[in-house]
Amino acid sequence: MLASVPGPASRTGPGRQPRCAMLFAIMRRQQVLVLYLRSSALDSGVVAWAVYDGAGRDTHMAGDAEEPPYATGLAALRDGWRLIQASPLSDHAVGNEFRTGYLKYEFFFEKIVEIDGGDGG
Repeated sequence: MLASVPGPASRTGPGRQPRCAMLFAIMRRQQVLVLYLRSSALDSGVVAWAVYDGAGRDTHMAGDAEEPPYATGLAALRDGWRLIQASPLSDHAVGNEFRTGYLKYEFFFEKIVEIDGGDGG
């Protein structure tokens, strides 16, 4: 629990909340977007995706949309998503160059959103 620390009068003047009250009023939550792309290039097309909303604003299930939220990874970046992980590139074993049983080019994106203190808990 945070304790209120006395500070300059300007912090608690008319119409202003003490700093500790502002900390409780605004909370941040992470939203995660996982895009599986056709290749290792961020401007290649999306073939599969998953969305997780830690803010609790949207609930998604696998297969609940026919169209991906973005056409490419680059489009997600342009919309404010931050790339936090990309799959490492590795060579295929001889004979497995065209194996399609897994999605190789996985990219994790995040957004940090603000929520009211009473929401998304």
